[in-house]
Amino acid sequence: MDTHLANLSNQLMLGTVLLYVVAMVGYAADLAFGERRRTVAATAQAKILVGAGGPEKADAGSVAGPDAAGSDVAEADEDRRQVDWGRFAVLINVIGWGVHLGELVTRGMAAQRLPWGNMYEFVSAICFAAVTAYLILLARQNVRFLGAFLMVAVVIGLGIATIWLYGDPGPLRPALHSYWIGIHVTAAIIATGTFALAAVTTLLYLAVARREAQVTAVAGGKTGEVTGFLSRFPSADRLDRLSNRITMFGFPIWTFAIIAGAIWADSAWGRYWGWDPKETWSFITWVVYAGYLHARATAGWKGHKAAVIALIAFACLLFNFFGINYLVSGMHSYK
Repeated sequence: MDTHLANLSNQLMLGTVLLYVVAMVGYAADLAFGERRRTVAATAQAKILVGAGGPEKADAGSVAGPDAAGSDVAEADEDRRQVDWGRFAVLINVIGWGVHLGELVTRGMAAQRLPWGNMYEFVSAICFAAVTAYLILLARQNVRFLGAFLMVAVVIGLGIATIWLYGDPGPLRPALHSYWIGIHVTAAIIATGTFALAAVTTLLYLAVARREAQVTAVAGGKTGEVTGFLSRFPSADRLDRLSNRITMFGFPIWTFAIIAGAIWADSAWGRYWGWDPKETWSFITWVVYAGYLHARATAGWKGHKAAVIALIAFACLLFNFFGINYLVSGMHSYK
């Protein structure tokens, strides 16, 4: 073990957590203040168009003259001079991701192996996979609203890893000395990180859907406008579809991880499947996620019922990860 690199990895882990906390605060500030910035800018632009004879229509009681437009432009300019919390959060998030990558690399160099040979390293890698999935999705569409909630989950995960699961980098157990650790475990890490992002989206969906149902009930069955904090998020329908798409991406990777694990088990233990607790719960997790996707595709399930199944599947995944390793004795009980 290279002590210098091990200490550097630990310092980078601390820096990662601090940067993710700052990013979390930035995302939260964007949710709190970002909507006002966008509203002010849109209002100013609309009044400029009206003042210039554009197609926009002013309200009957509003003044659309140069003075009103100038006032709104000045307010918009002043607002733009304030901190753009959304961009700040994304920037810090990307920097934190880079530091996190450095933590994994230096950990692997210190141990002279892939940096996912124990629970501490596995949790760190899963959190890294979840943040990577989020940033890739963010580059493709506007999902910045997920940032604060994902950062909460990631900071908690890294905190648990650092406080309770930490172990010095060392050699792998004999059963793990195989190139399959770079295939099977990597696939499991990517799938778990993706499922974690889907779970965060599902929980947010349930909150927005509940609020939309309350608004509809108050409006006497008519679709009403959601107000307050939850108005800053997309509709429940969009969140439901987003969670489904993320899960659809992670499911084939989880399937491959199980298949690769079976092949590795045959080379290591002389059998493809032995109903070891880890194997059993991996299969149970696969079945529940498969049931979720099948119900959506064939029975038209969506919304609350589908969300409950997705969260049950993620709970099975968490038990497979933590419960099997600490509560059940088996051939896969690594700590």
